Amino acid sequence: MLLVAGTAAGDPGTEKARVDGRIETLRGQASDADLRAGVLTEELSAVARRVRELEAGVDAQQARLGVLEGQLGSARARLGTLDRTIAGQSKRLERLRGEYRIALTRLERRVRELYMTDGPDTLAFVLGTASFTDLIDNLDLLDRIGRQDERIATSVKSARDGVADARRRTRAARAEAARVEAAVSSATTEQRGIVTRLVASRDALVAARSEKTTTLASIRSDRDSTLAEIDALEQQSAALEARIREAQQRSSVPAVVAPSGSGVLGWPVSGPVTSGFGVRWGRMHEGIDIAVGEGTPVRAAAAGTVIYAGWMSGYGNLVAVDHGNGLSTAYAHNSSLAVSVGQSVAAGEIVSYSGNTGNSTGPHVHFEVRVNGSAVDPLGYL
Repeated sequence: MLLVAGTAAGDPGTEKARVDGRIETLRGQASDADLRAGVLTEELSAVARRVRELEAGVDAQQARLGVLEGQLGSARARLGTLDRTIAGQSKRLERLRGEYRIALTRLERRVRELYMTDGPDTLAFVLGTASFTDLIDNLDLLDRIGRQDERIATSVKSARDGVADARRRTRAARAEAARVEAAVSSATTEQRGIVTRLVASRDALVAARSEKTTTLASIRSDRDSTLAEIDALEQQSAALEARIREAQQRSSVPAVVAPSGSGVLGWPVSGPVTSGFGVRWGRMHEGIDIAVGEGTPVRAAAAGTVIYAGWMSGYGNLVAVDHGNGLSTAYAHNSSLAVSVGQSVAAGEIVSYSGNTGNSTGPHVHFEVRVNGSAVDPLGYL
């Protein structure tokens, strides 16, 4: 914002222009802060919802993981039990196989002794007895011994076969248990991955939420400070405007208010108007922007006295000219200046060269017209 008028350098108009320029900058900052705060508030709300969803998901998936880990523990315990059973059965089977081989050897030897001996051996056995009764008793004893050895061999074989069958069944049970353990292990690993990813996403969002909350608090604090400074500067600006009007009333006739398109002022440059007078992006644009190339000569809109020539905040290199009767003009964003404070200029005289200084997005001339210090639409005077 620029409010300049008067007849000499250092007058209230120059100070008011400085103050109002600062107010414009601060209002822009406050507006930007409001927009950023609004965006951050919406983002925080969305992030908070997503964090809640992820936390619920983590809890649900963690519970499922707990069930799977319990199943995996049971499956592994069963495998351990079956492995121990197989190991015991294997040892017993090997022992029974040895006993069975011994029993068979003994049985075969006894059978050969009883039934496959040749005549002389049998005769010697008979003649060696003291009586017929002893002969009968010895034959009966050998027969019982043979039958007992056969029963032992049969019993050991049965036990051996039973253990072998049990071991086969145990191995089959272990194979099934191993299959179940592998499936549960795979599901558990996959579930752990799901939980890990969910936790990582949740933690990232929590960190983002914390960062956004800190940023929002900082923006609101800066906004409050900016608004407080605006309030103080607006009071100063009002006081300066009163001093400008007082000075103009003493030094000139009543202010001229020209009708639209009156031609009171000439165009400072020739080019298209890219931004008009009025509210722009939530704040007041108190002049018009005329697009021209950098270094284009900028000419005084009317005869007058230069009351400001130098750098001013967002205006960059600025020239302000008092034309009397409460009317003043300003030319901003110049690359260089061609006049100095207190210098008299004629209408159409070069006062500066266009540029892109201050708050500007490209080479152009920001042109303002003010009546009694208040900004008016320049198009009403050109």
